[in-house]
Amino acid sequence: MYQSFDVTARPEQGPSRLADLRAELLRDGVDGFLVPRADAHQGEYVAPRDERLSWLTGFTGSAGFCVALRQSAGVFIDGRYSTQVKQQVAMDFTPVPWPEVSLTDWLKEQLPEGGVVAYDPWLHAAGQIKQAEAQLRGSGITLQRSDNLVDRIWVDQPAAPAQPVVEHPPEYAGESAADKAARLAQDLRAAGQSAAVITLPDSIMWLLNLRGSDVAHNPVALGFALLHDDARVDLFMHASKLADVTLPEFVTRQDPTAFLTQIGALRGDVLVDMATVPQVAADQLGDQMVPGQDPCALPKARKNAAEINGSAAAHLRDGAAVVETLAWLDAQAPGTVTEIEVVQHLEASRRKDPTLREISFDTISGTGPNGAVIHYRVSTESNATLEDGHLLVLDSGGQYLDGTTDITRTLAIGTPGTAERHAYTRVLQGMIAVSRLRWPEGLAGRDLEAVGRVPLWQAGQDFNHGLGHGVGAFLSVHEGPQRLSRASDVPLEAGMILSNEPGYYREGSFGIRIENLLVVQPAPVLPSADVERDMLTWQTLTYAPLDPKLIEVDLLSPDERDWLNTYHRDVLAHLGPRLSASAKIWLERVTRPL
Repeated sequence: MYQSFDVTARPEQGPSRLADLRAELLRDGVDGFLVPRADAHQGEYVAPRDERLSWLTGFTGSAGFCVALRQSAGVFIDGRYSTQVKQQVAMDFTPVPWPEVSLTDWLKEQLPEGGVVAYDPWLHAAGQIKQAEAQLRGSGITLQRSDNLVDRIWVDQPAAPAQPVVEHPPEYAGESAADKAARLAQDLRAAGQSAAVITLPDSIMWLLNLRGSDVAHNPVALGFALLHDDARVDLFMHASKLADVTLPEFVTRQDPTAFLTQIGALRGDVLVDMATVPQVAADQLGDQMVPGQDPCALPKARKNAAEINGSAAAHLRDGAAVVETLAWLDAQAPGTVTEIEVVQHLEASRRKDPTLREISFDTISGTGPNGAVIHYRVSTESNATLEDGHLLVLDSGGQYLDGTTDITRTLAIGTPGTAERHAYTRVLQGMIAVSRLRWPEGLAGRDLEAVGRVPLWQAGQDFNHGLGHGVGAFLSVHEGPQRLSRASDVPLEAGMILSNEPGYYREGSFGIRIENLLVVQPAPVLPSADVERDMLTWQTLTYAPLDPKLIEVDLLSPDERDWLNTYHRDVLAHLGPRLSASAKIWLERVTRPL
């Protein structure tokens, strides 16, 4: 299987490792050390070698960091992980709600007399360090560059990944690497910049039409790149990874050890994304740095026709695989199936597609209280049986040659309770409200996000994660800069793919999430409009039924009911011909008009 159910970290391992780290603090004469989730490339997902945060603390979430001081240790987590962190870290570590409590405010509280906190300049973005240093000014606390103190004590640290890279075919990419480089180089010249530093793995893969497997579930290879204003690209990557690839003439492969030397030799203004460029690279560039956005970020987010068509096709095949599992699950008696068995069945269904290359993340299969853990990962120890009256949150996706999928369905096991049905219906109403949106061009995710929360807010409920994230085209399942989030000021543009995933989580009891992927497209002009601004809307990519056992029909407005009936009609039309006979019969039953 692509997914493992091994226990990857244990709370009881943390205290001894923290003690070893504190011995290194004393040896170096510093008061603390910062342990981020990130690697040198600043992607969201990291290779086993870079799982320092998990190795030290036991916390396996995809965002957060630890500050290990001589007398205290804080694990900073956002609202998605407030339940998970309690289960994963020992009492030696204190969970800190972040960003409500900032790194610098916590340090000032913990080190009132000042002190020196060390950090590895490869693992922290220059923007993070600049902001922290500004906020610490006058406190007596300084941040000091250091080698990695965790690496000193991690005696069995895995080797760096060295998986082979493959070419991404032009029929899926929709644009040649040469054309992409030329287009972005023209922007550099227009801005008077001589080069751009690119560190994000998915940006490099997109720019050069390459794919890799250095990071689990993400088709990326780790490396660095320099894009010059004449469209030349220096690719800093080990030759062994590229043995099966013919690089374009405009690309020069360099050893990764040459990265700092090469950027130090650049002349003129150099574009850097302060949110992703490591501090060590910023030190080399000095005053040449021009802060800006990764030049690949927006072009990558604006999917071309080939990428959109490929994603739509991938979602249809993926939707059929999901329905096969949903139909199978509905036929099983409560108390006879476990969370792991659901994951195994779903992966087996997806694997029948020859274009599948990986799952897009570890499938979340959480029933009962496990469903309330937003990013729950089932293991052999946590594996629960699906009992009558419980809900199952099933969040999964696939990496296909033509697209990346991400779908969540919440399912009733046996007979659900009234509280569960009411909460589910409110979540569904939020998902429908977003799906029906038309909005003026120029609005950002922060302007739309509340629409998916209103039905929950009216009942005094909410959820501790963003409404939606960007999704790549056979790339990262979490892609920026586009998001449906209060924190996102990036205007949504045609071609961007985002998730629409409201939820509700009652700790210790149940969880609910519904997720479809949508692509932004121009909205047709309304027949009644005399003069209308340019508007945008969504095209739905995800097709799979919503559980009718959880829908309180009387709570739906006529428009909401019409939307749901139309969606279910489309689900049956798109997926019915792709299903086994038994799954089709099941789908016909659950998509009957309400």
